Amino acid sequence: MTGNGVPPEPPEPSTVVRRLETARSSSLVDLAETFEDLQMVLRCCERLVAELSTGDGKPDDVLVEAVWTMALLSYARCFSAGEGRVALTEEDLTATLPSGDVLEWHTLLLRLRDHHSDPVANPRERFSVGVTQDASGAASGVAVTSARQPLVDDLTVRQTGAIAYALSGLVNDRIDARQKEIFEELKSTPTADLENLVPLDIAEPTAGS
Repeated sequence: MTGNGVPPEPPEPSTVVRRLETARSSSLVDLAETFEDLQMVLRCCERLVAELSTGDGKPDDVLVEAVWTMALLSYARCFSAGEGRVALTEEDLTATLPSGDVLEWHTLLLRLRDHHSDPVANPRERFSVGVTQDASGAASGVAVTSARQPLVDDLTVRQTGAIAYALSGLVNDRIDARQKEIFEELKSTPTADLENLVPLDIAEPTAGS
């Protein structure tokens, strides 16, 4: 309260964000990307569960394959370690989900990712070519046959979602811890040094957000 009884104006919210390019900030970027990928897996699994449980028992196979492929790609990316990149490990899996056969499921999901993202082989159908014969046994034509691969089942989708949900909590905790570490380093940074950093464009919040 000021001397004239008028409440003080609240402090202005921060309007400037400046880019940090350090080892810790890079690792925080990796963690944020991993968290977003895990959230994508969860959203895909929720959509798949709904689609696979349609009342007529005939899910949209195009939608199911597209969403399932996105889930597999997003999941596998969380474990892709590049130069200097922070990625999840099998140890993270067993620490987060110590009971059950989580590593077997993990290996299966990576194999399915390879299957659905194969740049050469068709993941939906296996084709064969054969020769047809007439009543006398002579060749009468050429036939192309195909065997349709089954859609993903509800159990696999739910198990994938459960793994992604558990890992999301682990990654979220790491994000919080890394933000605190970075801020502790920055608190004593002179203002002049901060103002030398490149500013980032920040999107204006949309109405209702």
